Amino acid sequence: MSRQLSVLLLPLFAALASAQTRIQDVIYMKAGGTAFTLDVLKPANPNKAAVVFMVSGGWISDHTMFQSFMPGIEKVFADGGFTVFEVVHGAQPRYKVSEIVDQVRAAVRFVHAHAADYGIDTNRVGVSGISSGGHLSLMIAGSPDLPVAAVAAISPPTDLANWGKPGFILTDNPQLAMFVPALGFDPKAPRTDIEAILKQVSPITLVNPKFPPTLIVHGDADQVVPLQQAQTMDQALTKAGIDHKLEVIRGGGHDEKTFVPGLTKALQWFKDKLLK
Repeated sequence: MSRQLSVLLLPLFAALASAQTRIQDVIYMKAGGTAFTLDVLKPANPNKAAVVFMVSGGWISDHTMFQSFMPGIEKVFADGGFTVFEVVHGAQPRYKVSEIVDQVRAAVRFVHAHAADYGIDTNRVGVSGISSGGHLSLMIAGSPDLPVAAVAAISPPTDLANWGKPGFILTDNPQLAMFVPALGFDPKAPRTDIEAILKQVSPITLVNPKFPPTLIVHGDADQVVPLQQAQTMDQALTKAGIDHKLEVIRGGGHDEKTFVPGLTKALQWFKDKLLK
């Protein structure tokens, strides 16, 4: 859930071909004197479908990621004919996770509102991300007013109030206690109050019969986001009758061993769900 992702992915995709057109710094939202932007990559051979990708790690997002890990990710989808919208959100701890969720939801609304400008079909919009980007993608997927046709989340947190086991919250892990300000709760507050706040930003609480087709890719050796997060989300999607798939990468951690095949699987998922 850190910027180490940028170091891991850049050399792995350096040889891939560039997208045909890049439109930088498109403003999708203004709030509090701040402009929030996304970049658009238009492929050489567009298929009228789009992937809205959350540029996020540890709920931190900035434009330097475009020069680091995003070149590889964007080319996976753009080379597949998908128009790619790369969403930069406000970074924690300045912005709480709940505020970040609202920002990325606004980005998807922008994509729908301007679909004709970019030559995409609003019925063929998918959303994706890695780690916190996967979390945000699932939060979007569960929003009733945001019709996305498919989601592919790689190594995503899904249930912050039950982290690895029931009743163990995300920040009970000493290594993740740094996220208390981002999650916006008082650590001295009653446990029930803290759990209520965490459930509000947990995708698993948003699963409903209208949830879009969902792919989750997770490594079984992930020491940052437990595999249990993917498994419980998978169970919730099964119970709701959602078209979904859980791909477990054997030996994969919160690293390129999971992220790289995860992107390939995400591409195939979007081909299957958005192009047919």
